[in-house]
Amino acid sequence: MKTDYLILGSGLSGLVFGALMAKSGRRVQVLEAHEYAGGFGHTFTMAKKYRFNAQLHYVWDCGEGKTVNQVLKKLNLDQDITFERYDSNGFDHMRMPNYALDIPSDSQELIRRLSNLFPDDTEKIRQFIIEVKRTREGLKILSPPINPGELFTHFGEVSRTVMYLHSTLQDVFDKFKLPQAAQTLLASQWQDFLLPPNQLSFYAWVILFSGYQEGAYYPTHHFEAVINGLVKVIIDNGGEIILNTEVVNFLVSGKTVTGVEAMDLITHETSQFTANTIICNIDPKKAAKMIGYEKFSRTVRKKLNYDYSPSNYMAYCVVKDIDLRDYGFGKWNTFHTGHQDLNKAFSQMYEQHDYSNPSFAITTPTLLTIEERDCPEDCQIIEFLTVANYSYFQELQLQDKKAYRQKKQEIFNSILDVVEKNYVPNIRQHLVFQITGSPTTNERFCHCPYGNSYGSNLTPKNMGIGRLNHKTSLNNFYFCNASSGYPGFAPTFWTGALLYQRLSGDKILTAST
Repeated sequence: MKTDYLILGSGLSGLVFGALMAKSGRRVQVLEAHEYAGGFGHTFTMAKKYRFNAQLHYVWDCGEGKTVNQVLKKLNLDQDITFERYDSNGFDHMRMPNYALDIPSDSQELIRRLSNLFPDDTEKIRQFIIEVKRTREGLKILSPPINPGELFTHFGEVSRTVMYLHSTLQDVFDKFKLPQAAQTLLASQWQDFLLPPNQLSFYAWVILFSGYQEGAYYPTHHFEAVINGLVKVIIDNGGEIILNTEVVNFLVSGKTVTGVEAMDLITHETSQFTANTIICNIDPKKAAKMIGYEKFSRTVRKKLNYDYSPSNYMAYCVVKDIDLRDYGFGKWNTFHTGHQDLNKAFSQMYEQHDYSNPSFAITTPTLLTIEERDCPEDCQIIEFLTVANYSYFQELQLQDKKAYRQKKQEIFNSILDVVEKNYVPNIRQHLVFQITGSPTTNERFCHCPYGNSYGSNLTPKNMGIGRLNHKTSLNNFYFCNASSGYPGFAPTFWTGALLYQRLSGDKILTAST
């Protein structure tokens, strides 16, 4: 029996699409180059007892009736895959010299806290937060599938939102004349985008900031339960997921993609896989290069002309015989910067490769759920994340592996120095496991070009009406990836579900999302 849908890659959007199609009775086959399914959402085990998720930390749009919940209900997974909510009184703890701000879910409370810190700028702060809420509502109306009636009914909100199409977050900070420290506090979660305010799309910031305000979550049984649940739906409904299998060539006849050639990375044997429809969860630019850019329409080629997001540095750590809750950690993230200006902080690390005064995120997944351990009872996992330049790390790795390892350790030591000074005075004494990842690690394990973390860069150029979508201009071939939708946990759920909806005619995403 011929496969209905051949999905190239098992990132979240591909798995969501595949699970929905398999559940609806279609025959689904998934090819994945890695040994684990899930892309950036995969979980790996170290030392046989510590479980880390590659890149996911906290998520949004998981409440009742929201995108993730709608998809899980359709798959009958909503009782098995549940979520724990972060502290609504402060889901992101922002820390910088002389200032501290816990971001609450309630916008009026946020205004009050910022006004207490900056009493001379209360009205500017209030107007800015109101504008964020208005823009968020406008973006909801403008999100596909668009309802023309909604556009007409909410014309004012939509018009106001469109005004910021080409704006960076810094542009809007400047428009409302927010004090520098307030800007830094509000944008301290820049690691969620790996861009500073002067490059980051205002739209991208609003979507994520507001999304987390509406509810920041962590899976009750960790992220591996989400991936395993989607995989199980595919397999239980007659589908197949083939791991360690890398696409090396596309089978194209005229304007129609009929399948791929893929190599078994263990045996190095090459096989052909065909299907009625090919779904590309591989990076679209990478796939287009393999197929040949000339085969795509001029419109699609223009949309494929995106630049990649920066990459990151990750430190996965385990501490023992210490409770991080005693040091200010809990059901929230902590974002630290030693700079007053995040644009300068980003430049120092990304362009100058100087981590002597690092800005970074701290997450503690062990503290986010009590239902299932990710490490032994006497241990807790703590992770650190910041930006890193792919070209710099690639050159180091190719030319001097010792220097590459030393640079990773140098960054780790700089972060630990800050942590010991400001958060956990003796954390080094309690570290029992540590492993670090660089941009080349991302590329090696997740096959993402240049180690990118979010697909296309989240600048205004890539967030507008010319953004790539599922359409490829080739027959029986569709993109389904962060760059053809949007990056992040909930947005990739949305990307996969929206493509399912378009190809099946089964409307599962409601206006409430």
